[in-house]
Amino acid sequence: MPAQLPDNLKFYQKRLMPMRHARLISLLLALAAPAPVLAETYEHQLANGLRIIVKEDRRAPTAAHMVWYRAGSMDETNGTTGVAHVLEHMMFKGTPSAGPGEFNRRVAAAGGRDNAFTGHDYTAYFQQVPKQKLSEMMQLEADRMRHLTLDAQEFAQEIRVVMEERRLRTEDQPQALLFEQLSAVAFQAHPYRVPVIGWMNDLENMTVNDARAWYEHWYAPNNAYVVVVGDVDHQTVFAAAEQYYGPLPARPLPGRKPQDEPVQTGIRRLTVKAPAELPVVMMAYKVPVLRDVDQDVEPYALEMLSAVLAGHEAARFTNHLIRQQRLAVDATASYDSTRRGPGVFHLYGSPSEGKTRADLESGLRAEIALVQAQGVTPDELARAKAQLIAGQIYKLDSIFAQAMEIGQLESVGIPNAQNRRMIEKLQAVTAEQIQAVARKYFRDEQLTVAELDPQPLPIAPRARSPFAPRH
Repeated sequence: MPAQLPDNLKFYQKRLMPMRHARLISLLLALAAPAPVLAETYEHQLANGLRIIVKEDRRAPTAAHMVWYRAGSMDETNGTTGVAHVLEHMMFKGTPSAGPGEFNRRVAAAGGRDNAFTGHDYTAYFQQVPKQKLSEMMQLEADRMRHLTLDAQEFAQEIRVVMEERRLRTEDQPQALLFEQLSAVAFQAHPYRVPVIGWMNDLENMTVNDARAWYEHWYAPNNAYVVVVGDVDHQTVFAAAEQYYGPLPARPLPGRKPQDEPVQTGIRRLTVKAPAELPVVMMAYKVPVLRDVDQDVEPYALEMLSAVLAGHEAARFTNHLIRQQRLAVDATASYDSTRRGPGVFHLYGSPSEGKTRADLESGLRAEIALVQAQGVTPDELARAKAQLIAGQIYKLDSIFAQAMEIGQLESVGIPNAQNRRMIEKLQAVTAEQIQAVARKYFRDEQLTVAELDPQPLPIAPRARSPFAPRH
């Protein structure tokens, strides 16, 4: 079944896992070595504009096959928010040659797994299967790229599933609700202000024709690319892509207009009252994102700042706010340097018992002020680099993670071949650069603060709807 992967979920999941002391020492020593050797990718573009990206990894007899569309929630218009995610659900409802549910059944019969996810910047579909079943997956994906059946009755049922998903994962989750409201206030013009799953009123009034229009506008080979990673030969993959995807015609795509966010000129604040066990503070600073892999410096420094603050067990937030000051039961930082739209650096936490939301906000601000005034130590920088580089290295252990890395970079216009250069740039970040971005961007003029004011929890949980998502 399809699964939404909005930015708020990535925010909560993007906490770097703590590392054992011995592993950390070995990684610190490894930093003296060159950047890890990354396997080459092979590319081929079909006549209809579809790009095929292949990375050969022969450690296991499997293959990950992903189709990425350069269309996400940021391409939606008012009144139809959430349609990108709704169409993702409908993509599993069949074609004239493969009925509803047939896609999932055939993947399962092949011994594989499949799913999909929608973000602000893209929509993606994947299967991980035994390598000999790859061509069958290509055939299935090519079929629904052009021949999707959009039945009104199927839509009427699936839109209820999506609405219940919104209730379960946002409206009944106070932290997700707070993050949604934070984004809606931090951004006034840019479509990142709208949740990926859409506003409930738009979902309630959405029709099958809205989904059909989205499909016709964006689901074309010249607005997509295919990523294959696994025990495959790239030439064989290219030949299969020509066979199954090649006959699909290219189509004119809608124009995209810039939707730049106006400059923020002062601090913004909001409070959300919702049933919850703990209060929460979220702080969002406007920051740049990666646009030029070679020339940019600040996004790499911001990545390192995030790691210094909350990237491992010995990071500043854990040491200072949780252990020493006992100010917070949870405190973290999050920054994503690769986005089609504007960037945000998040600070997040819950105050300890006896401490207030204002206390925690002051504590988070104090940690930033320390970096602005004193910078970071050589040991802190080494640990941050070890953590970030380790994350890149560990991705090589997973075929699916490698495919995800390629797809996500391409979705924001960064050629996947530049991943090696990005690692080199991370390794080159200096303490002075980290201090410089802290001073430049962490100011009230670029800050939005959201607070969760916890209300009493309901005596009984809300009854589960028969339309609750099953993924």
